[in-house]
Amino acid sequence: MDLFEQRIKELREIINRHNYNYYVLNAPTVSDQEFDALLRELQDLERDYPQYHDPLSPTQRVGSDITKGFTQVRHERPMMSLSNSYNIDEVQDFLRRAQDGLGGEASEIVGEMKYDGTSISVTYEHGRLVRAVTRGDGVQGDDVTANVITIKTVPLEIVGMNDLPDKFEVRGEILLPWQSFEKLNEERQFNEEPLFANPRNAAAGTLKLQNSAEVARRGLDAIFYFLLGDNLPFETHYDSIMALKRWGFKTGEMSILPSIDAVKDFIGYWDVERKKLPVATDGLVFKINSLRQQLNLGATAKSPRWAIAYKFAPERECTKLQFVSFEVGRTGVITPVANLDPVLLSGTVVKRASLHNADIIEQLDIHEGDMLYVEKGGEIIPKIVGVDVKRRQPGSHPIAFVTHCPSCGAPLQRIEGEAAWVCPNKWGCGPQICGRIEHFVGRHAMDIDGIGEEVAVILNKNGLVNDVADLYDLTQEQLVALDRFQERSAQRILRGIDASRKVPYARVIFALSIPFVGETTGKVLARHTRDIDTLMGLPAEQLAAIPEIGPKIAQSIVDFFADERNRAIVERLRAAGLQMSLTEEETAGQTDKLMGKKVVISGVFAKHSREEYKAMIEQNGGKNVSSISSATSFILAGENMGPAKLEKARKLGIDIINEDQFLEMISGNGE
Repeated sequence: MDLFEQRIKELREIINRHNYNYYVLNAPTVSDQEFDALLRELQDLERDYPQYHDPLSPTQRVGSDITKGFTQVRHERPMMSLSNSYNIDEVQDFLRRAQDGLGGEASEIVGEMKYDGTSISVTYEHGRLVRAVTRGDGVQGDDVTANVITIKTVPLEIVGMNDLPDKFEVRGEILLPWQSFEKLNEERQFNEEPLFANPRNAAAGTLKLQNSAEVARRGLDAIFYFLLGDNLPFETHYDSIMALKRWGFKTGEMSILPSIDAVKDFIGYWDVERKKLPVATDGLVFKINSLRQQLNLGATAKSPRWAIAYKFAPERECTKLQFVSFEVGRTGVITPVANLDPVLLSGTVVKRASLHNADIIEQLDIHEGDMLYVEKGGEIIPKIVGVDVKRRQPGSHPIAFVTHCPSCGAPLQRIEGEAAWVCPNKWGCGPQICGRIEHFVGRHAMDIDGIGEEVAVILNKNGLVNDVADLYDLTQEQLVALDRFQERSAQRILRGIDASRKVPYARVIFALSIPFVGETTGKVLARHTRDIDTLMGLPAEQLAAIPEIGPKIAQSIVDFFADERNRAIVERLRAAGLQMSLTEEETAGQTDKLMGKKVVISGVFAKHSREEYKAMIEQNGGKNVSSISSATSFILAGENMGPAKLEKARKLGIDIINEDQFLEMISGNGE
């Protein structure tokens, strides 16, 4: 082994150990700068000496943007689901049945947390990760190894353990921590994308992405709760989990429970303490501890007889309303927000909850200082669901909706036919101006790195950016003169601004903040207008005739470009070099062969990735939709299409075509 290979191996071991200390133990032993220096050294050595490449190197955790479709892998041992219980009596019934099944033999119980994520099976051989497979239908699942190796809490290689089996399987839960979940939904809300309903859905969706670099960015976590293998040297489940912890796996909270009273205490304790955990949970699991007794008890067709899940009741808390604030969005809509006494709910401290509009306040009959019921179980954001009227203070007044903008003081206007009140002062109202700047620089719009909500406010308050076109006049000298701006951050912003000149025309339309024009609508408009001058010149009737547009969006577009200030901004952006038309490459492959078609993609494909097929559908005038309905035109189906989708498609009489038929369809030879 030469010196370079030795140093590469040494660095991998050091970095893996630091990753374990940071992500599993939450006890880092080096600074971020020291860790980054080690990682950079390893990256440089691996680049200079590619003969020492290792797919499990810690440098590979960043993922790739060219992940292909998933293949199906059969589980060596079926992944079963657990039977559920909802009260202590049902848990006692389970324990009685287990004892009967063991012929009256005494058994020890282990209690552990039930984490609310997506199940995973990871196989190791000679200490190295070789495969990660989703639960699927319990018999077979998707091979998601490329995505799982990006998760920092999943060991890539286990070294220095004398009791490590040559081959073993470990099962656990892939999770999206509350903090990462809320950050992801904030991004999606900002980019006008559908929000994830809960961390479980977000984790499942992330794990199935075709882009492992995006998986790495989202910050998934993993907790393991089950070890399987041939001739394992353990007599109890508890000992096997302690071994996993010793080998470097992140494991959950668990306890040995010697009596039914201990089980009750365990339930009572975690019904409260689980709310402080950084990840979502939906109950507890009780297992027979002895592995021999587990084998003797066996399983039904669906569930093991030696384990049962205990589900907690949905979370709901009552807390005091401090006051209602009224906040201004980038389109001028005023949103009332309940500011609350802090309350712990579903793993996070809730201090604020949207009241949406004036009608909701009136329907709930909210008064000053009321005690409000808040729910978050399964919800995207905290939700006010009721008022404890019995605890209302005598003489308290109903909450009155504001009549003037809380930021600029302009009289509010109500949108006809809607519940929303709007500030009409779009050019002089600070939150609207800053909101449009923040939207413009967003990842799905112009993707200008280094500018977020705080920086947008700083740039506006210092008179540097009053509209989005001003961004292209910024200089290094102006930026470094601002408080908290260094030369490096200024250069980062300017590089992002320069790179945005290459952003496609469709995203420029989306970035302009035209009311009701989201990312998908921007693509439709770009396809049908091909350049900004055509878009600005079309009357409402012609715009409304474009599929997916309609009268409301059409009138909004006409009104937007009727304002000379918006047209002036467009001209300044054009002069700054932004893409104001489709490129020849974009128009070359465009057809109308799928015009008006709504297409669902399902299954695993051999010739192209799902993202590539989505692009083809849009390129040929179709629209990608996520769920099957009577409006679905057809389903593009790969291998292993989900049985539920297949059954629904058959009931609705929706055509199912394979990728060969689809490629023939868009080539012009099929129907």
